[in-house]
Amino acid sequence: MHEPGPDDAAISTLIRIASRVPDHGRLAPWRFIVYRGRARHEIGEKLAELAEKREGPLSEGRRNQELTRFSRAPVVIGVVFAPKENPKIPQWEMFLSGGAAAMNLLNGASAMGFGANWITNWYSDTEEGRAILGLAPDERVIGFVHIGTYDGKAVERPRADSTTLYSDYSGPWKG
Repeated sequence: MHEPGPDDAAISTLIRIASRVPDHGRLAPWRFIVYRGRARHEIGEKLAELAEKREGPLSEGRRNQELTRFSRAPVVIGVVFAPKENPKIPQWEMFLSGGAAAMNLLNGASAMGFGANWITNWYSDTEEGRAILGLAPDERVIGFVHIGTYDGKAVERPRADSTTLYSDYSGPWKG
C-alpha cells in the first residue's frame, strides 16, 4: 500500500465509525493509536532492535522485515484493549467489543476507498513490544489496521467453506 492514506478528517471519521460497536455498559474498553509519518520508521527501528535482542544477530532480510513493519502503509491505526473494572461485565466481552471496533475500522477504510489490512505479530504479545507501541502495561493489542492505497485490486486470500461453519441446534452438548 502507498500514499495517499487517510488525512486527519478521514481518520476522525474512521474512528467515529470504529467506535459504533456493541459496548455493554458504555465502557469504551478500547482506544486507538494513530501511527504515521516518521513514527512508523522509528517503531521499525525499535522493533528490529528488540528482535535482535530476542533472536541474536538478524539477517539483512529479517532486519528489513522488522524495519518496515509499520511503514508498509501510510497510516497504521492500532486498536488497543484498555480493560475497565466492572463487576457486571466480563473482560472477554470488553475484548470482543474492541474486536468489533477493529472490524468496523477495517470495513470503514474499505468503504472510503482505501486498502486496509488488520495485522498482529510477535511484538503484539510481548511486554517490550507493547511498550514500544505505546501501550500501558495492562493494555493488549487487538490489532493494527494498515491503511493506504492499493495499486490495482487487492489479492483475495482463500477462505473457509462457509457451509462447514454452522449447524442447526440439536439439543444440549452430550460430549
